[in-house]
Amino acid sequence: MPTEGGSTSTVLSLFNCALALFYPESCVVCGADGSALCPRCIDDLRTVKETEVCPVCGRWLGRRIPCAACSEAEMGFSRGIYGFYYEGGLRDAVHAFKFRGRKDVGRRLARLAVEKVRPLRGAFDLIVPVPVSGRRLRERGFNQSYIISEEISAVTGGTIDHRALVKRGGTRDQFALSRRERRSNVRGAFRVRDRSSVEGKRILLVDDLFTTGYTASEAARTLKASGCAGITFFALARTP
Repeated sequence: MPTEGGSTSTVLSLFNCALALFYPESCVVCGADGSALCPRCIDDLRTVKETEVCPVCGRWLGRRIPCAACSEAEMGFSRGIYGFYYEGGLRDAVHAFKFRGRKDVGRRLARLAVEKVRPLRGAFDLIVPVPVSGRRLRERGFNQSYIISEEISAVTGGTIDHRALVKRGGTRDQFALSRRERRSNVRGAFRVRDRSSVEGKRILLVDDLFTTGYTASEAARTLKASGCAGITFFALARTP
């Protein structure tokens, strides 16, 4: 005899199947029916190849050597890992994730990208998502970097500490600013909630998008100032 929970689950499953029949899911990039991200659009995503980019900021150089900027100035993290180039369909998918609440799309992208992190299993003690402001969290209802961190944790077994870093209020959205404004906008934007939570720890710092690098660098420097043992940075996407 089915349990009450099992019966309810069966009814919900049948309802979802009927819903999918009459309202098939469509790709957020091309609109094709079948899935939130269709196989064709996934195939079109351009992966950042580690053998061709700066090992810190991910800038394309044609080979794996530190770029001039990273050789001259410390980014705050010693290694960067980047999923895809932020262009074309990937840009549309990330926008759906961040601005239209499509966490399912974000998780799908993250699952595709985090295979790059799987070899790091055991190489870090904490996964720290780059935080968003309280205002932005209330508007969106979630932190996109935390969603990505959950997928990383699923393949590495790493522990997420979403409270380690706090974003101060008063900063503006980076995407709306010039390069010079972005640097000043994030200066002093973060603080560590509890120094003992990160002191001596190897940290994987996670964000959704890397553009100028100012946000990632400022977050990393804030963590380093609290005594962490080292920082690797991961971004779902990077501007070409």
